[in-house]
Amino acid sequence: METTREEAHRKSHDATVNALNALLEKNYDAELGYKNALTDVKSDNLKTYFMRQAAHRSQYANELDASLRLLNATPVEKGSATAAAHRTWMDFKTAFTGKNDEAILEECIRGDKAAVQEYKDVLENQDYLHEYKDVVRNQLSGIENTLQTIKGLEDIVD
Repeated sequence: METTREEAHRKSHDATVNALNALLEKNYDAELGYKNALTDVKSDNLKTYFMRQAAHRSQYANELDASLRLLNATPVEKGSATAAAHRTWMDFKTAFTGKNDEAILEECIRGDKAAVQEYKDVLENQDYLHEYKDVVRNQLSGIENTLQTIKGLEDIVD
């Protein structure tokens, strides 16, 4: 039988694993989204930028994967049903907009806004093991910077 302290630690462990796996899945999806976006944009500068963002999200995924393994947890595999639906919508939407750079940037903004909110939700969770919050905070900061940059790029493309 678990003591109260052991039960609390197990609950924190489970909450941390669930949160990190959710963020890992979000980063897999973002990486793929940026790779898809770079094939659709016309601007060479945007292609380069999206390639860098895909690499950042891959790095974030690797960090989260490593954290999960330190917790003796099994990381989720790449891709999610939600992301597949979003990519289908993005493909449908861009088919009608002619895959213009502005529409693609808008979709990237939407995806990064959702990621920022998910990261903030994880950081607000008090059941989460605190030793993993630095990884989450650093990644959130990077995604927020990306979001601001993309908003600036959208203004230029307008």
